[in-house]
Amino acid sequence: MSDCASCAVRGRAICASLAVDEAAELGRMGRRQRVKAGHTLLWEGDEAPTVANVLSGVLKLVVATADGREQIVGLVFPSDFIGRPFGKQSPYRVTAMTDAEVCIFNRQQFDDFAGRHPHLQQKLLHRTLDELDRARHWMMLLGRKSAPEKVASFLLDMEERLPGDAGGGSGGFELPFGRQQIADILGLTIETTCRQLTRMRSDGLVDLPSRRAVRINDRARVAAMAG
Repeated sequence: MSDCASCAVRGRAICASLAVDEAAELGRMGRRQRVKAGHTLLWEGDEAPTVANVLSGVLKLVVATADGREQIVGLVFPSDFIGRPFGKQSPYRVTAMTDAEVCIFNRQQFDDFAGRHPHLQQKLLHRTLDELDRARHWMMLLGRKSAPEKVASFLLDMEERLPGDAGGGSGGFELPFGRQQIADILGLTIETTCRQLTRMRSDGLVDLPSRRAVRINDRARVAAMAG
């Protein structure tokens, strides 16, 4: 690993709770790994020998039924943590939606390090609770919301989690994936997804300066639409 002090997500990742010398010790255990779009980092149900901080890119968490049907159950962004500390199996598949880079650790080494640093365990607990809240929100989005509500909820979530100022102006952000991937995330067809985005643009709720740039013009109305 390079110097943790130069890490782009140092102030937001779980290691933000560590002192300089502690972060350096953890950094010596890790290594940077590039993950190409479509590559799977962890497999559902398999032994999970690694955990990782996401440095760049977006990855998806996927669960599958015995007959091969799949459902995206979450997205992972820069500074998020992936893997199962203190556990031997991965409960989901972790696959890169875009080219990504992670700081990856041997799980047993990470577990031993966390066991010696209670403040890191506390940070992991907070992250776990945040992930649980997001999972509950995701259940509502997929199970109960209509197509307009799903798309509006998705855009609000992306506005919160992605860097701003894309598309030229306040409220703008750049989506890291295309319309088909949005449809897959929301459990919709691409036709329905495109129709909802076009309708929102026609109603003046959003601007779509390019295929991936989005600017929310009326956040209150989009929030009302999201339910």
